[in-house]
Amino acid sequence: MSFTADDHRFMAEALRLAEKGELTADPNPAVGCVIVNDGEVVGRGWHRAAGEPHAETLALQEAGIRARGAVAYVSLEPCSHHGRTPPCANALVEAGVTSVVSAMPDPDARVSGRGHDILARAGITVRTGLMEEAARALNRGFVSRHERGRPWVRVKLAVSLDGFTAGADGRSQWITGESARADVQSWRARASCILTGIGTVLADDPRLNVRLGGFERQLTRVVVDSDGRLPEGLRLTTLPGPVIVASCVAPRDIEGVSWWQLPADLAGRVSLPALMARLAERDVNTVHVEAGPTLSGALVASGLVDELLVYQAPCLIGRGRALLELPGMEKFEDRLHLNLIDQRRLGSDWRFLYRLA
Repeated sequence: MSFTADDHRFMAEALRLAEKGELTADPNPAVGCVIVNDGEVVGRGWHRAAGEPHAETLALQEAGIRARGAVAYVSLEPCSHHGRTPPCANALVEAGVTSVVSAMPDPDARVSGRGHDILARAGITVRTGLMEEAARALNRGFVSRHERGRPWVRVKLAVSLDGFTAGADGRSQWITGESARADVQSWRARASCILTGIGTVLADDPRLNVRLGGFERQLTRVVVDSDGRLPEGLRLTTLPGPVIVASCVAPRDIEGVSWWQLPADLAGRVSLPALMARLAERDVNTVHVEAGPTLSGALVASGLVDELLVYQAPCLIGRGRALLELPGMEKFEDRLHLNLIDQRRLGSDWRFLYRLA
């Protein structure tokens, strides 16, 4: 399909609107909509949170009668099913728009293609695929959950210049400075859940919450605890938001904790693919991992990690805990290749975002 410069301009605005919901819309996708009549934007909307009006509904409300005969630019195919809100495809038909431009089809099987079909059957011109790459990037986790049956997984690591995440005495607080640690909060806020291992919980008693002013969404905290060692009275169980223990043993009754008994792998540990499939069933789009080298390495070795978020500090530790434990990688030819997506200086530290090739 061919698109004009104006088409690109209006879709870019729809995507900018969608970005406003990046931290709040989960588990729904972040969506933006722009209504254009005779070259003028007459309505704008973006989806803020699950259960609240969708982007198209808000844009149509703002446009009013000027939606009739207009073009709607939407960053995702309009929904076609009754969820917490009515179908947006029907709302666009009823408002009298004559054309809809969407960035991409909705990967949700309940919608995929059906929203566009409703529009086309009503005589509305439908064009799709404009700025699709940007639209998919905005909702990587949502797309991953529906297309691959598992969340998008990002592993956060803090490392010294000589490649250690903790000293020989086990101490790791703090390798990086305040700017880097503050930046981590914004990455936590982008996720559906934060995942860690029982070793980290026993060593640090972390809160694993998001400490950003104005952030209200409750993240799920997941602890991988194959042998069921989780004690009571931890800080993470006293804070708002669900806490899940993924284990191979029978459930224990711990206040504030949901216990998932999952299959074990050949090593007797929680099957990580089974855990990711279960999280996807729970509508988890993106998993932010803050764990030790054993669990982080196991996730990488299982092919379940999409990105590494690495904070590197200008310090030397000498001896200590390695970045990742990757059993089976004995030869140089076994090395994993990474693509550098972004790098940024934060105070005296550097942040690198890598995607696994």
